[in-house]
Amino acid sequence: MTSNPSNNGDDPKDPLSEMFAKLFGAEGAGMDPAEIAKAAGLPSDPNVLAQMMQQVQAMMSAGNEGPVNWKLAHESARKVAASDSDPSVTPAQSREVDEALRLAEMWLDPVTDFAGTGLMGRAWSRAEWVEATLPTWKRLTEPVANSIAFALTSALSEQVPEDMKAMMGGAHSMLQNMGGALFGMQLGQAVGALSKDVVGSTDIGIPLAEGKMALLPANVRAFGEGLDIPESEIRLFLAVREAAHTRLFTHVPWLAGHLLSAIEGYARGIHIDMSRIEEVAREIDPTNPESMQNALSQGVFMPERTPEQDTALVKLETTLALVEGWVDELTAAATVNLPSAGALRETVRRRRATGGPAEHAFSALVGLELRPRRLRDAAALWAALAEERGIEGRDSIWHHPDLLPTSEDLDDPAGFSSRRQLLEASDTEVDEALQKLLAGGFDEPTNDADTDTGEDENGDSKDGRQDS
Repeated sequence: MTSNPSNNGDDPKDPLSEMFAKLFGAEGAGMDPAEIAKAAGLPSDPNVLAQMMQQVQAMMSAGNEGPVNWKLAHESARKVAASDSDPSVTPAQSREVDEALRLAEMWLDPVTDFAGTGLMGRAWSRAEWVEATLPTWKRLTEPVANSIAFALTSALSEQVPEDMKAMMGGAHSMLQNMGGALFGMQLGQAVGALSKDVVGSTDIGIPLAEGKMALLPANVRAFGEGLDIPESEIRLFLAVREAAHTRLFTHVPWLAGHLLSAIEGYARGIHIDMSRIEEVAREIDPTNPESMQNALSQGVFMPERTPEQDTALVKLETTLALVEGWVDELTAAATVNLPSAGALRETVRRRRATGGPAEHAFSALVGLELRPRRLRDAAALWAALAEERGIEGRDSIWHHPDLLPTSEDLDDPAGFSSRRQLLEASDTEVDEALQKLLAGGFDEPTNDADTDTGEDENGDSKDGRQDS
């Protein structure tokens, strides 16, 4: 556990003051790039850091637009994406991607009821992927990011020595900026790392760049490393998946909002347990920014999920599995004549089910895993529905969110239709009864006490007695 030594008279500066002096230029020396680089885990190239630190210092002093420094997140994501070389897309690569996506659209036509989108295929570098997708990442992560940044600021404030709190005055805003900057930098690193793994704009099952269909040539090449498969076949297979995703989200306009709203709702439901934060705060050394970096990267600020959130997460994972299962099944049908299709399908399935290091880092940071754990079950369900109802009947299930299969249906794909028929029959009976009621088809109930006097036409009682 970290302790915070107080001044003993021999050293006029306590460690916290030294940290502020190094980071914020308290002695007129300005920001020390080496200290920031160490805290952020960034490369130590002096030229790159000098330019970046000028921007960071300006942002830290000017404050953030909210608890999270999104500008710093953007810069960090771009720098991580560009590390280890991020070559610009060549004209030849652009043509290859465009041709692959055009052919993919043609191959999909016979296997789905959804028409082609007519979108132009794009070839992106990793930096271009970051630019195109960062607004969606911000929407996905902002609710939880705000909670985490607030918790981090509170933790930093708690660790300020008591004898310095009165002296620091307005330092709370500086601590808030520092927390927002650290979280923004860490989030940018996670997104930047993801840019090295994804192969297209819909690789995680969500339209990160709405209205765009793209592949990343550098990552497509990396995807094929270790596979004894021609790169052209790999590109075409991945193009079919990208085009299938794009068709689905284009022709089912409610789906993207449904997924994003579910994620936002899950994130907004996160409650930071301040008692846990206080426990974590005791482990953070304010003289060592790297300890805060480690706390963020290990997800120690994330609370245990509530039962309500577990339920919401099951619904989210089910929808993601349905999306990925539908795309998986369509891709298999469309690429039936591609020699390597079977091997590539299994590779993608394993990749989506387990996630890579970058995806794990992102989930640790924001507490959310965007993985379709039940991809195989969903693919089996869509295959059964296509056999039973045909392509049009299978795809018609996407017409409304209430028609979507549930987690129970993934448990028992064969029983989906029978369960749905019972539900539809029940709904039909209710609708028919409601229509009959509105049309006046039901007689108003009568009261026997009012209508049955107990007398016949002669005034005699029905049991044969006369009234006296």
